[in-house]
Amino acid sequence: MKLLVAALASELSAFPDELDGFDRLVTGPGKLQATYALTRALDARRYDEVVVVGTAGAIEPGLEATVHEIGSAFQHDVTDLDGVSGQHVSLPARVSTGRDGVLIATGDHFVEDAEVTAVIRPTGAALVDMETYAYIWVAGQFGVPIRAFRAVSDQAEDGALTDWRAAVARCSVQLRDVIRAEYGV
Repeated sequence: MKLLVAALASELSAFPDELDGFDRLVTGPGKLQATYALTRALDARRYDEVVVVGTAGAIEPGLEATVHEIGSAFQHDVTDLDGVSGQHVSLPARVSTGRDGVLIATGDHFVEDAEVTAVIRPTGAALVDMETYAYIWVAGQFGVPIRAFRAVSDQAEDGALTDWRAAVARCSVQLRDVIRAEYGV
């Protein structure tokens, strides 16, 4: 059995309520809710794989507005004791799915500001979101393989929240198509 995970129910709007071989988990947005909900789910039952779907803002200029598989993640909104941005005082700087894919910058606020995007862009991140680092880290603590797919919903700059609201249904359809192609369900 696999666990299909999304932060928001709207990101799963194109998915059937029941998906053969998958349980479903909606965690709520942000790193804390993602950590709490996924920890509870993985503590309650053993899964063969965690499969994350959701939306993300594009940081890399010209990045295609499609679904991208995540290879690794870091937290863009933390600093260590020496003031190094992206370094947490006790967590790894980066976490990996163990698969090829793009780098995503995770933080607890919705990025919709060109100045914030300009600060994140030099890290090499292609996307920005609010949960992926937490999902990858928790799955790693339980030794469960994880895949994460993010559909580009906006450009993570001025007006991004309006763009996200308009795009979430389209993104859900794109994500559903990827899960169908990857898992045959």
